Amino acid sequence: MAYEFATDDWVKALKDELNSSAGYKKAAEKWEGDFYFVVEKSPGIPEDVYLYMDLWHGEARDAYLVTDPSAKKTAFELRADLDVWKGVLAKQLDPIRGIMSKKLKLKGNMMKVIKTPKAATELVAAASRIDTTFPG
Repeated sequence: MAYEFATDDWVKALKDELNSSAGYKKAAEKWEGDFYFVVEKSPGIPEDVYLYMDLWHGEARDAYLVTDPSAKKTAFELRADLDVWKGVLAKQLDPIRGIMSKKLKLKGNMMKVIKTPKAATELVAAASRIDTTFPG
């Protein structure tokens, strides 16, 4: 089944994929922190889309499309436009390099993210296994 990117169904599929991934569980065993993954307004995306994920010690505890981003203060926010996210999911842009080059904009403790690059790599690997279609 294909899932459209930047939707509630897609982020829930990512949660399920992460929770079934032994690689992610091991790589993120020391990770603590929740995220807003933000897809910025761009062609095919009429307004910013916020996807919430609660990631804790190698487990995705919750994931959903956010209707009110002010309702929750997350430890991290990672944002980019649709084309950058496509590059990340196609494994053409490493997320850590994307942050360093400012293609991906990070709010939160940069050092914490940089200390766990394998967790980011495994998260992207899990996302790339989802049969994804893109808006627009």
